[in-house]
Amino acid sequence: MLFWRVKPLDLILETAEKKALARTLGAFQLTMLGIGAIIGTGIFVLTAEAATKAGPAMMISFVIAAFVCAVAALCYAEMAAMVPVSGSAYTYSYATMGELVAWVVGWALVLEYTVAAAAVSVGWSGYMVGLVRELLDIRLPHAFVAGPFERDPGLINLPAMGIALLITWLLVLGTRESARFNTALVVVKLSALGLFILLAVPAIQAENFQPFMPNGFFARNVVDPITGNAVTVGVAAAAASIFFAYVGFDAVSTAAEETVNPQRNLPIGLVGSLAICTLIYLLVAGAATGTVGAQPGGALSQSREALAFVLREIGHGWAGDLVAVAAGLALPSVILMMMFGQTRIFFVMSRDGLLPSVFSRLHPRYGTPHVVTLTTGVFVALFAALFPVGSLADISNSGTLFAFFTVAVGVMILRRTQPERERHFRTPAVWVIAPLAAAGCVFLFFQLSGATELMFVGWAVIGLLVYYSYGRNRSHMATALRGQTAR
Repeated sequence: MLFWRVKPLDLILETAEKKALARTLGAFQLTMLGIGAIIGTGIFVLTAEAATKAGPAMMISFVIAAFVCAVAALCYAEMAAMVPVSGSAYTYSYATMGELVAWVVGWALVLEYTVAAAAVSVGWSGYMVGLVRELLDIRLPHAFVAGPFERDPGLINLPAMGIALLITWLLVLGTRESARFNTALVVVKLSALGLFILLAVPAIQAENFQPFMPNGFFARNVVDPITGNAVTVGVAAAAASIFFAYVGFDAVSTAAEETVNPQRNLPIGLVGSLAICTLIYLLVAGAATGTVGAQPGGALSQSREALAFVLREIGHGWAGDLVAVAAGLALPSVILMMMFGQTRIFFVMSRDGLLPSVFSRLHPRYGTPHVVTLTTGVFVALFAALFPVGSLADISNSGTLFAFFTVAVGVMILRRTQPERERHFRTPAVWVIAPLAAAGCVFLFFQLSGATELMFVGWAVIGLLVYYSYGRNRSHMATALRGQTAR
């Protein structure tokens, strides 16, 4: 059923205009949104996860993940500038590979954004609990700051649940207010990382990089979700996990319908935010490794507040506290962008008739899709309350990689089927870049644990059941086709 019910691009643009979101975001705001979504749990928290899997060779993992994201970003930029409406990879797939593939992609994006927002909420919780311990000398009851599936289990992660619900309320208030809030937090976040680099780089010692690749490149043994434990892995598996540190850039494309001059500003926001973040990541990862080491099982790999831990270990406790404060203030911007992306995916799927119309209902005062925002917030809070950050990140990555793969394939399909369509941004060397993006996504997907891959398959099966029981006969494309048949 590939290429079944392909939705023409002109119809997509026409549909968007009938129930459109206000265009309020420019190039600078988009870049800030991208940086806000990208820089977060991946570097503040998952540095420890990468150290567990790859040791000091996590530096290579960062480069691999950055490369795959870079080539995917170039594909995204062409599609987003050509189809400047909400929906991201879901909308692009609808225009190239048809309704069924689009549904599966949209369903995968729901998994990506919802679980990612929960993962960042858990990362935020780790920093805040550590900050309260260091500054106030108060040890919060472990039962209420850790979920039941953590390595050191508790009952429920109340701080993670609380921040998720707070961000839900903020998103209901409106996009413009959320973007302004996000820009302020991006400044805080970049200042904290700048301070970390300034203090940690002079403390680098060459011996901390040895052995550089303790688990090899492809070495395996895994298990986990959620969480049967077992470990080992290697550089490739760490790249599949650390991929989470970059994926926020595609949340920028979900804001296409709310962007002023999207043909110009979307490519700037996508590619610019990714380039800035890649440089910062390499500096931070190198500094963290060189100062305290990053061997599997070491202190860094066990930390829930990796960067603050590094600064405290090298005698800059005050700076560690500042970084923890910055993480506490800034990580909510990542939660905001992940939830923003998920609600816009649901909004567009509902607007296309694939989900009940209640999910595309706009708030009478704020003009935001409040029903789907509140629904998303409840699930994010629930996942954050129960599950550990590493497992959540890997599950989120599975949905992301599938979506990125379809975008890369979609770019190639549209180059063949609609070569005459105006493209305000063209992926350079598309017959090299797009296949590399698709292959890179497949490679990283199969570096995830088998349990994670099975969970993704299970989620896709649930999605197909929903599609065939509801969306298949109620989508606007189905209605239009029935009308043509009747005539």
